[in-house]
Amino acid sequence: MNLSTPEHIAIVDHLLTTTRSVRKRLDFRRPVEPAVIERCIEIATQAPSGSNRQPWHFVVVTGAEKRQGLAELYRRAFDTYLRGREQAPPDPRQHAPSASTQRKVTSSAVYLAKHLHEAPVHIIPCIEGRVETGPPFAQASHYGSILPAAWSLMLALRARGLGSAWTTLHLPYEKEAAQLLGIPDHITQAALLPVAYFTGDDFRPAERIPAHEVTHWDGWNVRRAVSGE
Repeated sequence: MNLSTPEHIAIVDHLLTTTRSVRKRLDFRRPVEPAVIERCIEIATQAPSGSNRQPWHFVVVTGAEKRQGLAELYRRAFDTYLRGREQAPPDPRQHAPSASTQRKVTSSAVYLAKHLHEAPVHIIPCIEGRVETGPPFAQASHYGSILPAAWSLMLALRARGLGSAWTTLHLPYEKEAAQLLGIPDHITQAALLPVAYFTGDDFRPAERIPAHEVTHWDGWNVRRAVSGE
């Protein structure tokens, strides 16, 4: 299949620009079929990994008691995170997200913290090994072997009408989560994705800082000259 045709590019671009962190629009009442999750994980395992080691694992949590346990760990860290966010100074960037946008994000985050246990599926992408005390290149390589797979998983879910949100706030209590789920000590948890079908038909591209302001050509703060300037 030639994906470079205008029709296919439009579909792919729409998927990439409208895959949101879904919180308030997660449908907690609708069950999620295990086969759908399994297919999305199969797609995720086509992602690249360092030296093609494929060191990933995906812990799928559907039991109510274990989802409740993870949500309690998440909320414990979220309270600390929210207090710090409220005390943070304004973002000094010229095109930083507006105050109203930030209020919406905070409201959405608070909603998810309160209702996380209601998401019918939690997925914890994991990777073999630990690198907490390793050099930066080792940490980058380590997480670079699980994050592409996790993002592919989120895209595959989105394409099937399921929403997810990238969260990491349970990680201060990673050991407690590992004990809850029987995850071995040599396994690193990378995130926690609440997963559910989403309500409504579609999503829109989000407000973003213009790409040219965060693009550097051949050196830091070097912008590409545009014809006519």
